[in-house]
Amino acid sequence: QVHLVESGGGLVEPGGSLELSCITSGSEFPIYIMRWHRQAPGQQRELVAALSTAGGTSYADPVKGRFTISGDGAANTVHLQMNDLKPEDTAVYYCNVVVGLPSGDCSQYWGQGTRVTVSS
Repeated sequence: QVHLVESGGGLVEPGGSLELSCITSGSEFPIYIMRWHRQAPGQQRELVAALSTAGGTSYADPVKGRFTISGDGAANTVHLQMNDLKPEDTAVYYCNVVVGLPSGDCSQYWGQGTRVTVSS
């Protein structure tokens, strides 16, 4: 079945940078959307950034101008470059993909998450 694996999380000081990566394997159907979500302790999960196969991108307001999402379709890989990190960016970051099925329906899959901690 479909598996997503994230990497690149860690501890960074405010103002620093990290790049997250996610590799998707096992999908026999097209990936239409690649997304990053995050969930801070005690908080609900929120959408951070999204990338469509058409090349369109979208970002949550708190990360606009600081984060950049990009993808490698051939390798089924999506990246999230995070610059000027702030303490409020601290969270577990999850990769998410939307796959188109032959029926016309879509299914989404999640990675296990990678932890990002921004602290001085």
